[in-house]
Amino acid sequence: MINKYAEKYAEYLYLIFRVVIGIIFMLHGFMKMPGIFSGATGISSLMFYAGLIEIIGGALLVLGLFSRYVALIGAIEMLVAFFTVHIAKGLNPLANGGEPAALFFAIFLVLLGWGPGKLSLDNMFKKKA
Repeated sequence: MINKYAEKYAEYLYLIFRVVIGIIFMLHGFMKMPGIFSGATGISSLMFYAGLIEIIGGALLVLGLFSRYVALIGAIEMLVAFFTVHIAKGLNPLANGGEPAALFFAIFLVLLGWGPGKLSLDNMFKKKA
């Protein structure tokens, strides 16, 4: 019974998934901005640039624009974050604080494979072209 409803509403569920991930990714980015949510300390830090990627990428995910490109860039960013910040504390993401990076990496692989979905601006613009 649940399969019937899950399949019927799959595009809406995927839209919710993409939007929630985009919002959370944006919030992670805002936390890295100087003066916002007690974020990073300076514009020259890598955290600032990571924050820009996350804010812009998150907004694009919410809209469903360039989703595969955002997913690729986000996945690369999460790998860099894991291997430059977290790995020094060990391999286990639960112990080294890298769980968000590992989860976002997996999520971006899903978004990379599935794309923006039918309920996206990417899909709307594709139909008009």
